[in-house]
Amino acid sequence: MGKNTEQNCRLGAVGGQAVLEGIMMRHKDRCSIAVRKDDGTITVKNDNFVPLRKRYKICNVPIIRGAINMVEMLMLSMRTLNDSAEMLGIEEELESDKKKKQDSAETPAGEKAEKKGIGILDVVMALGMVLGIALSLFLFMFLPSFFTGLIEKLVKTDLGAWKAVIEGVLKVAIFVGYLAACTLMKDIRTTFEYHGAEHKSIFCYEAGEELTPENVKKYKRFHPRCGTSFMFVIILISIVVGTLPIIPWDNVLHRTLVKIAILPIVVGVSFEFIMIAGKHSENFLVKIISAPGLLMQRITTREPSLEQIEVAIHALKSAMPEEFPDYVAPEIFADSTVLSLERK
Repeated sequence: MGKNTEQNCRLGAVGGQAVLEGIMMRHKDRCSIAVRKDDGTITVKNDNFVPLRKRYKICNVPIIRGAINMVEMLMLSMRTLNDSAEMLGIEEELESDKKKKQDSAETPAGEKAEKKGIGILDVVMALGMVLGIALSLFLFMFLPSFFTGLIEKLVKTDLGAWKAVIEGVLKVAIFVGYLAACTLMKDIRTTFEYHGAEHKSIFCYEAGEELTPENVKKYKRFHPRCGTSFMFVIILISIVVGTLPIIPWDNVLHRTLVKIAILPIVVGVSFEFIMIAGKHSENFLVKIISAPGLLMQRITTREPSLEQIEVAIHALKSAMPEEFPDYVAPEIFADSTVLSLERK
């Protein structure tokens, strides 16, 4: 009984994200990133991160907390990707290349080559986030509605409620196609392998088994609390919401704007479901609803190597010092007590 209770307490205790050549794990208010550098060594960086829903009661209200969490996780995701690049020395390489180009060019005396305080990767990451959000809105909101209206015009028949179904099918098709296209890039495939290592190590921890690469390797790589499942649940719920009369079909742009306006509610409901699914994954109804998202993880996760699993274990143990008091990181890149999203 004691062992089962311990295992149940571990469910949902830790979450993570694959980053560049590594993994970020988050437990309570602590985030830890572990990456494997080109020379084969592993370095770890620790940060404190306190979500808004822990600091303000209003931010922990069901539905509201889901929308707030998604914004925070997007920001944290960009921050951790930037950190992993910094840990790998990518930013130094970019800065070095930029400096060489500047040195080779003639510049006015006394003129500074670059402004300090903002790194190249900070700009790239910020631009990437803006473009990523714009692309997502276009692909998953505007485009399905546009093609659905086009289909209705071609068949010259009022499709009624079937329009929402067609729109939903198009959303799913675009989502699957987008993920499949990502796997064509080698770096993305490597990231998906680390994604698999993240899931396996969390499963191993939740089972109460010793965290060794061999033990972790035998666990499955499909997790019900994964962001892929979350995105798929959002799509499924948005299909249902799309049938509501408050979302007009007479104008595609108008329909898109209304869907953007109610997106926080859709995200909030999806978040509550994922939280329930993570703690009641054996429930029959939860299994049915979670099945499509878990199926999608066959694309977004790949079987990791033992070396990649080792990185995941370092990230997880570093994120949980009270659970693993004897853990010693192979190399500490940084150990900060500053909030990740409020750093200067």
